[in-house]
Amino acid sequence: MPELPEIETTLRGLEPHLLGQRIVDAVIRQPHLRWDIPRQLPVILRNQTIRALHRRAKYLLMQCDSGTLILHLGMSGSLRILPAETAPTMHEHFDLILENGMLMRLRDPRRFGAVLWHAGDTAQHPLLAKLGVEPLQDEFDADYLYRATRNRSIAIKLAIMDSHVVVGVGNIYANEALFRAGIRPQMAADKLSRPRSARLAQAIRDTLTEAIALGGSSLRDFVGSDGNPGYFQQHYGVYGRAGEPCNTCGTPIKQIRQGQRSSFYCPECQRI
Repeated sequence: MPELPEIETTLRGLEPHLLGQRIVDAVIRQPHLRWDIPRQLPVILRNQTIRALHRRAKYLLMQCDSGTLILHLGMSGSLRILPAETAPTMHEHFDLILENGMLMRLRDPRRFGAVLWHAGDTAQHPLLAKLGVEPLQDEFDADYLYRATRNRSIAIKLAIMDSHVVVGVGNIYANEALFRAGIRPQMAADKLSRPRSARLAQAIRDTLTEAIALGGSSLRDFVGSDGNPGYFQQHYGVYGRAGEPCNTCGTPIKQIRQGQRSSFYCPECQRI
């Protein structure tokens, strides 16, 4: 599933092609995604200008004149910029046709993505209203993480993957951040001390920042808006490396199951 770095990479790739562009039309080929694409969306979008692009958690927000197009890539979606005359292929469900002769196309083989419209304040949208803080913003720091984990006995990995606590820290990046911080994924969240909170908050920021710089990871069908995959997977410390030697100490990486997901850690480097 595309996570925060993949969404941020997509946004940065789309932004130069979309900002200030007038929307000529929208084409819905398959409306039945995770939530149905509104049937009236082409009428709403025609002649609107794209004023800004933002990311909130794993959602892309395209601010237009009278509202916001909310996009989610689901488990296998991608957004591409293509010439307007490019014929669609299988699994390409939605086009945004631009005045400059280009289009933005959503490809979503599993159809878990979303294309929605919101005319009001996006912070009040039901999908966004209860989300936690952004991990790359100043409010996410040691004090915040320490407070957020008090009286929570769940494993720390599950806590930092909870979007009500902090958004966008998916499975890959939770594993990698905990490795950088030297914290085992199964440690109880309420055992996180203030110094460990500082290490983990910084590790989360560093992991996500590096992944964005490398274009995210090549997750199944994910590619950036330029059609190229990300390369962060070449820098994994623990994720997907069960039984392989730790790059730091040589100890074999261990794999366990937590919350229906695989967790990877080094028993020597992550002693806490």
